[in-house]
Amino acid sequence: MKSVVRLAIVDPNDASRASVKNMLLGIDMVWLEAECSRYEFFADVLSQTQPDIALVSLDADPTKALALVARLTQDMPGCAVLTMSQSQEGSLILQAMRNGAREFLAYPPQLEDFLAALDRIKQQGGAREGEGKVRACQMITVAGVGGGVGSTSLAINLACCLAQNEKNAVAVIDLDLALGDADVWLDIIPDYTIQDVAENITRLDYSLLKRSLTKHDCGAFLLPRPTQMEDSSSINPEELRRIAALLKATFTHLVIDISKSYGALDQAAMEVSDSVLLVTQLDLPSLRNVVRLMQYFDQNEKLAEKIEVVVNRVGLDDNQISVSKALETIGREIYWEIPNDYPTMVESRNNGIPLITQAPKAKLTRSIVDLAKKFDQPSPKLDTTTSAAEPKKKSKSLFGFLGSGAK
Repeated sequence: MKSVVRLAIVDPNDASRASVKNMLLGIDMVWLEAECSRYEFFADVLSQTQPDIALVSLDADPTKALALVARLTQDMPGCAVLTMSQSQEGSLILQAMRNGAREFLAYPPQLEDFLAALDRIKQQGGAREGEGKVRACQMITVAGVGGGVGSTSLAINLACCLAQNEKNAVAVIDLDLALGDADVWLDIIPDYTIQDVAENITRLDYSLLKRSLTKHDCGAFLLPRPTQMEDSSSINPEELRRIAALLKATFTHLVIDISKSYGALDQAAMEVSDSVLLVTQLDLPSLRNVVRLMQYFDQNEKLAEKIEVVVNRVGLDDNQISVSKALETIGREIYWEIPNDYPTMVESRNNGIPLITQAPKAKLTRSIVDLAKKFDQPSPKLDTTTSAAEPKKKSKSLFGFLGSGAK
């Protein structure tokens, strides 16, 4: 599992301290290092325990608490200070921030707000460099330009390859709520689905969510689609965002396999993701859909910059459109090329065994392993030495390559 954040809390109010403590104990990435009921003793507690984060409740005595925040900020610069209060008065928030607080949380703190605060601290450089530093979760959405292009096979096998690294914790969400088959690819009969999670969204915490996940032998966890067809439209984007936020708190990688409808739920998944792998093949219908989808994505600049085109089944037959002609057509770089090995992929699917186990030495498997390594780095973008990428070319007519033929 990913590195934990060591946290200490001070709150003279036993009831509110217990409430926050219970929330923290449900988050795997947070280790409650110490709790204290006296402001005057908390600095000594921190000097002995050296946590990454100090959570200071202001309500018992705002004057003493704010003075403590200032002292901790000055004396322990390696410890990030979070403040918490029932009051939302602007003067109190301003004074807490002026005294050095990194974040101001409303009491009772909502889990999503607390996790978002931790994420912002991480984005700002964390509390302290070293072993206890929080590792960011990379969220990867895998989208297909049509049925049968191999988006689910890529999502599942990418997740399984990422899970081979013992430092990674990987979860997969099957967001094709009507016809998703991620459970088939992993030969899993789940006890719970994403529908069960959505039905309990009002009382959802990490402990409940974790019980809803099914772990595969490769190490990856799966949150599958609903069992019943009629439940496929009962999950909304806000519920998905909350589920993703909770998973992001503990997993280093979250892979989402979306449907081909590109509905509101699919778009929400892409918006919260760091990268979107758009899977295509080198045939006319697929490349036409790449152009059509990119025209749509380009209307949203933040979404468009996340899109990376992955060409699947390269070398399928001699009648395929060439990669160079495809580049001219779609007008953007190709992020990755996955070689064709249909027999190996079909055997893997039919056996419910991921490629990394079924055929670890196959060229197909090695290609996905190498792709997974890109997401083990700080940035998933390709470097300039990767042979899969070519210089970006100016977009031509969609059917421009037909005049000269596929090469």
